[in-house]
Amino acid sequence: MFRHYATPAGERRAMLRRVKRVASARGLVVVVAGDSSIAADGVHGRVRARAIWRIRTWPAHDRAEALAGRRAGADALFVSPVHATRSHAGASGLGPARAMRIGRGLGIPVIALGGMDESRWRRIRRFGFHGWAAIDAWVR
Repeated sequence: MFRHYATPAGERRAMLRRVKRVASARGLVVVVAGDSSIAADGVHGRVRARAIWRIRTWPAHDRAEALAGRRAGADALFVSPVHATRSHAGASGLGPARAMRIGRGLGIPVIALGGMDESRWRRIRRFGFHGWAAIDAWVR
């Protein structure tokens, strides 16, 4: 997921081009949050899509947001924060069981986000998550 909301538009597009090259070489998908006019594989969240996307992901911090994602046609839910994380400063994590219940039974893959790393993924995958995503785990 590519965010970088505060980055100036030209710089953001150039950064996204670099990210897309790396992602393509690794067989990964890039979804963009905040601006559907930037070309990527998909869109994240409540973005008015200006094009047909290959994938649409959705943020879910509670069951109501997960249901909204399903109604919007989301292909996957990013449920967060599973654990305490710097990007949600001061918020405690949902915990894996509660996080999984947010998206369970909706017929949409649920991806764990928030304080995740490979070690935590190995411990929580048994809850039924389809995968995990991270920010800080990749920059340490």
